[in-house]
Amino acid sequence: MRILLVLWICLPYLLNAQGSLEQQIQLAEQKLEVLKAEEEKLNAELESLKLLKIHEDMQNLGLPKCSMPGELIRHAAITLRYSEDHEQAIWVAHMILPDVKTGNISRSNDFRPDPLVKSGSAVEADYFLRTLQKDSSYLYDGFGYDRGHLAPSADFRWSQKALSESYYYSNMSPQVPELNRGRWSELEDALREYAIRKNQAVFVVTGGILEENLPRISRSVNQVSIPKLFYKVVLDPANRRAIGFVMPNQNCTYPLTSYACSVDSIEQLTGIDFFGNYPEQVEASFQVYEWLGPREQQDVDPLPVAGLPRNHFNTVQAKIYADSGEVIKVCGKVVSTKLSGKGNIFLNLDKSFPNQIFTVSIFKDKTANFSYAPEEYLKGKTICIKGKVSDYNGVPSMIIENEKDIEIWESE
Repeated sequence: MRILLVLWICLPYLLNAQGSLEQQIQLAEQKLEVLKAEEEKLNAELESLKLLKIHEDMQNLGLPKCSMPGELIRHAAITLRYSEDHEQAIWVAHMILPDVKTGNISRSNDFRPDPLVKSGSAVEADYFLRTLQKDSSYLYDGFGYDRGHLAPSADFRWSQKALSESYYYSNMSPQVPELNRGRWSELEDALREYAIRKNQAVFVVTGGILEENLPRISRSVNQVSIPKLFYKVVLDPANRRAIGFVMPNQNCTYPLTSYACSVDSIEQLTGIDFFGNYPEQVEASFQVYEWLGPREQQDVDPLPVAGLPRNHFNTVQAKIYADSGEVIKVCGKVVSTKLSGKGNIFLNLDKSFPNQIFTVSIFKDKTANFSYAPEEYLKGKTICIKGKVSDYNGVPSMIIENEKDIEIWESE
């Protein structure tokens, strides 16, 4: 009875305490909503300021200048000069910010005409036809070319506005799929990694080399030109270095370093003056390995074909002989090695894992045929391997069983 009496006396106080806690929870939730709204407002303001800073920086460093007629178009994060004759940009300029490291905005894929191009930009029907079927699905009829971003959308994953604008057709150029999804994509990745690694913004200008009598996409409604070559020039103003890259519009099989060149050489090739407000001596030379990460620092260019003996091939040529059954000699520098947990040995020539272009395998039961440990002794040496080339997941590979299959040319 006493317990019931105590509960009866204390019940109002317990109910009041419970009511007070519920009010405190509601108040905290309201405060959190206010903070979230304020955070969204500040993030939007910060994004706008960064976009304004991009335009200011590009203007200060110097937008490209050329004599080719075209319309200057300024978007939130990219500036371009559009050629109506070729139905694509002569050049597209943008900045890669270190913010790309933490950006989490996904691809929008909202390809659409550029509303700022007065003469009208390219459109979807310049690259493929899409037909609505009776079952409400679409039938796609492609014209053989990817809609290659000049300023890649992934460079803008920190800004919803900038990423969306990167899908304007004014930022597209017809690239063969092997280029767009291969070495060109690798180049874009490398430049993002550079900006993140250096924690610096870099200024990038990209375009197809537009000239008279280029072939056209015959089925496109606007007869879009197909560049034979694509270029990309990059400036890191904080570290006072610049570099250029030129790639043919085809499957580029050589390592990325093989397509590097000075900015000056691309100016001569295109007739475009890049980074006009920056000291010209920076454009005259380049050090490609300054732009690559630690993993790529050890990579080298394949051996020049002209310097190889008869019936000797470099690591790029080896792919031609994959699964042919022919016994050939493939030459290159051992840039990385691996001894697996099972005792198998792998040697990568010229380019290291995971971007290897030629791999040599020595299985555990054959290691006794070597008077040295191949994974240690051969690293850094230029060698020629004799055997049959096979294709392993797209990478030319060779299996050898004896040290007699290896000819050592030189050491580091």
